[in-house]
This record gives sequence, C-alpha cells and structure tokens, in this order.
Amino acid sequence: MSNNLLAGKVGIISGALNEKSIAWKVAQRAHAEGARFVLTNAPLAMRMGEINKLSEECNAPIIPADATSVEDLEKLFAGAQEQLGGKLDFMLHSIGMSPNIRKGKHYGELNYQWFQQTIDISALSFHKMLAVAEKQDAFNEWGSVVALSYIAAQRAFLDYTDMTQAKAMLESIARSYGQRLGKLKKVRVNTVSQSPTKTTAGAGISGFDAFYEFADKMSPLGNAPAEACADYCISLFSDLTRYVTMQNLMHDGGFSTTGISQEMADLMEKASA
Repeated sequence: MSNNLLAGKVGIISGALNEKSIAWKVAQRAHAEGARFVLTNAPLAMRMGEINKLSEECNAPIIPADATSVEDLEKLFAGAQEQLGGKLDFMLHSIGMSPNIRKGKHYGELNYQWFQQTIDISALSFHKMLAVAEKQDAFNEWGSVVALSYIAAQRAFLDYTDMTQAKAMLESIARSYGQRLGKLKKVRVNTVSQSPTKTTAGAGISGFDAFYEFADKMSPLGNAPAEACADYCISLFSDLTRYVTMQNLMHDGGFSTTGISQEMADLMEKASA
C-alpha cells in the first residue's frame, strides 16, 4: 500500500546487491512511495549481484562507484543530480564489508591492513559521501540521510570482530555530520540499528544463525524483517520526521532494551535440568 510519502523526492540508494538486501527493499518501497533515485554499488558488487533487475523494476539509473574513492563519489553525486534533474532529498548508506570476517580471523588475530579496509569501506565511506555532498551542495533543505548500523556498535558480540568498531565509527560520523549538515542545510542524518537480518552479508558472519535465533527469542516482537526496516527508512526519508536527527534508532523488536525473555529463561532452565 502506497501513501505517496516520497512523491517528488529524489535521492541515492547504495548497497543493493540482491533481493535479500535491505537496500533492495528500501529501493522498492521508495519507488512505491513515488520517489525517483539513482542506484549505486561498487563495480565488483555489481558483477556479483542483480542490481540491473532492480534498476528495471524501479526505473532507476545505475551509477557505479567505489565508496572508498572520493573521485568516484564526486562522479556519483554530480551524475545523480544530472540524472534526477536537481538536488537530492535523501540518501541511504548500506555499505559494509570486513575482509577479516570473510577470512575467518578471530578478534585477537586481526590482519590490521584488512582492519583498515573494514573501516574505510564500512564507516569512512559514509564520511566521504557526506563530505562530497556538502562540497557539491547536493542536498535540498530538509533532506534526510540514513545509514544502516547494528547494536554491536555498543555491545560486544562474538565473531563480529572489526565490524564492531566500524559500526561505532559510522554512528559517530552520523552525529558529527548531522550537527554540521543540520546547521548548514537543515539536512538530518541518522543511523538505524537493525535486527540480525538474513542478508548475503549477514550470512557471511560465523555463528550468524545463533545471533539470529538469540535475538529473535529475546525480542518481545521478534526480529524486525528487512521489509519492516525498509518501511522505517522510508519514514525517515519523509517529511514526517523532519526534526529527527543525529540519532541511532533501534529497529530491533525491543531486543536492545530487554534484560531477559521468558523464552530464554525457559531454555536456560531446560539446559541446566
């Protein structure tokens, strides 16, 4: 069901790889709500994914860009404004990758060069995108920027390794740039801390199924699915949330504020019996 929440708005959606991606769901919902947008991803990710299918479905042009390259991002923002006929109203940052996780490195044996790549891809890319947008004056007033995060930015989770630090930096950048862009252009910047979600990236984390099941049993509402996260992002892109900025917004079915659930207590009693 569409309410035309984004009618007349234009933007950039990054990180859509395939139908499991949250960014993919955000693009579909944005299209349904009347937005026009450019899709972007790294050239390698585009070869691995199915972004052309999404482009056709949403009638959205694609501009490839390596989010760690300022030169690529300059072309992305200039190209998006040209393609869409003006300044932007929203942007989704859905970019994250850890070579250490992919290679199965435990936290005590991290490859530091890979660690730097994790930070660059998953967090500094957000600052670079916002800095390029600022220099190009690419956002309309009252625009909205959302980046996807995870509660590991505040808590220790096994096997999330260096992505923990990347997400913490991502959220810090949102606060600092939210203050800056708010003053400059009334643009708001937020992060959404999503439940464990069965995306291609999520499934690559060792022990992900345990993450997922634990969070689902702890959360009063259960894990929030990708489609619900997309709905939340759309609300943040809309004019209904004009005064929400510099926040890390928990979208996790209540997991982040639950001490223990009855389901987990029952499991623990059963295990100790």
